[in-house]
Amino acid sequence: MPSPSTISSERVILGIDPGTTIMGYGVICCRGKNHLELVEMGALHMSKIKDHALKLKRIYDRVSSLIEAHTPDDLAVEAPFFGQNVQSMLKLGRAQGVALAAALAHEIPVAEYAPRRVKQAVTGSGAASKEQVAGMVQRTLKIRIEDMPKHLDATDGLAVALCHHYQLTSPKMHAGAGGWKAFVADNPERIRR
Repeated sequence: MPSPSTISSERVILGIDPGTTIMGYGVICCRGKNHLELVEMGALHMSKIKDHALKLKRIYDRVSSLIEAHTPDDLAVEAPFFGQNVQSMLKLGRAQGVALAAALAHEIPVAEYAPRRVKQAVTGSGAASKEQVAGMVQRTLKIRIEDMPKHLDATDGLAVALCHHYQLTSPKMHAGAGGWKAFVADNPERIRR
């Protein structure tokens, strides 16, 4: 992962919320630390595909097409969370792996973030709901209410991309130094009054 001092003035980040039924994705363009712009968001629906291997191919193809369309500097993906159902975790891990493989095949650097880390970076709380994450993504990227997606998987993909941006531009956040007081001082635009 590049250090904050090597971040170019413009960076395109593709965020992926992996899934084998719905894969959310979002592309953002970052100009400097504070100018963030929505490029594309969406969700790949695969509930009608019964063969798991065909779902994985569909994920690979979609991630590859997003990379070819937007030439991102980085791909950020949400890591599978540890749940009770081992089969579900295995399938989710495969979906994540296929997305990572597509990025690596295109020589795009990859980063992985735990779900709690994504929520914390975007909302300030690792226990935030999907609706809270979507609301903060909407405000941060200035998305009109009528343009918000019906399914929150797309905003989850954008949240992963935003998390990666914050990771790259806020060394105090990812180094663990300074805590929230330092983070707030460095990011006054993210605080609602």
